[in-house]
Amino acid sequence: MNGSDSGEKAFLGVIVLDTRFPRPPGDIGCPQTWTRAGIPARLRVVPGASARRVVQQQDPALLGPFIDAARSLADDGARLISTSCGFLAGWQAELQAVVPVPVITSSLLQCADLPAPGIVTFDAASLHPSLLRKAGVPAGTPVQGLAPGCELQSRILADDTVLDLAQAQQDVVAAAMRLVSRHPQVRTVVLECTNMPPYRAAVEAATGRPVHDLETWLLAVWRRAQSSSTRRAG
Repeated sequence: MNGSDSGEKAFLGVIVLDTRFPRPPGDIGCPQTWTRAGIPARLRVVPGASARRVVQQQDPALLGPFIDAARSLADDGARLISTSCGFLAGWQAELQAVVPVPVITSSLLQCADLPAPGIVTFDAASLHPSLLRKAGVPAGTPVQGLAPGCELQSRILADDTVLDLAQAQQDVVAAAMRLVSRHPQVRTVVLECTNMPPYRAAVEAATGRPVHDLETWLLAVWRRAQSSSTRRAG
């Protein structure tokens, strides 16, 4: 990965929605997700970027502020930039075009490289075919959403300060089970939502399939880059 030559320690830059709902470790917008992995990270909030505006409205007025956040992180020395919402895959090209470092907006981007993927999404009604095409998701990839109005979805959309984590886990597992029941050909489960990685192990146990999300992907990309840098230095 290319990055700043300022001599400052490399870090992961995460563009985060403007929210207050609980983010347990594993959530992309939780600082502890990165400290426990030993990855320096800086989170940059986009003011006014609520879950409703990003997911359900896909408000084009937010593109400029997200571009500004990406540029700011790159200027500060970020070696890799990501986001805290899988629906931002729709702006992958625009964000990558303005910075000289890799941008990974969404776990959806890895679907093309995974065997027989199926997607579990925060909001199936809002995950439009055009967005999936922009993310390079293979045509015909099965998609299953959370049950509308369930604990995880309703709390995030309302930006509540409380969240029943046990019920949220059940919500994600139930959606994954609906996915593999309706589409038994699915061999790999992809969690679109960046709030779902805390429940990855439960989904793997319930479905018997490997589960990929943005946390697992960013950890792999970061560690490969660090390993490559170490070999070059040696």
